This record gives sequence, C-alpha cells and structure tokens, in this order.
Amino acid sequence: MSHGPVYVYSQKSTLLAYVLWFFFGLLGIQHFYLGKIGRGILYLLTAGVFGIGWIVDLFTLPAQTRAVNAQRAVGIR
Repeated sequence: MSHGPVYVYSQKSTLLAYVLWFFFGLLGIQHFYLGKIGRGILYLLTAGVFGIGWIVDLFTLPAQTRAVNAQRAVGIR
C-alpha cells in the first residue's frame, strides 16, 4: 500500500546562512536561502529593514534555521 512519493529534504546549514548574512544580509539573501521569500523581498527593498533586521538576524539565524529544518522534516516547507 503506497501513500505517494516520499521526499527527502536536506537540512539547511546555519553556517551557510551566516555566510550569506555576512556578505549579502542587507539584500536578504539568507532569507531566500531559508525559503522565506516574502521576508527576503522585504529585506531587498528596504536594505535589511534599514539595517535593524540585519542586526536582529545576527542573533536569530540559528533559531530560524532550526525552525525551517523542523518544518521541512514534517513536510511543511
């Protein structure tokens, strides 16, 4: 009895998210990498929400990455 295809998603890397944040954070590239397209566009249009969001990401990227990986593990993202 098959329930359809099973998808295996690779984990998003916190290290890569930080590298993208460091070099392209004001453009929101780290959010595009994590699959947060809306937030990525917001950062792109507002230079990281005027730099404040870029600083907030310094402290929240590990939690954001864990949340995305948990959602991907259960098939939400």
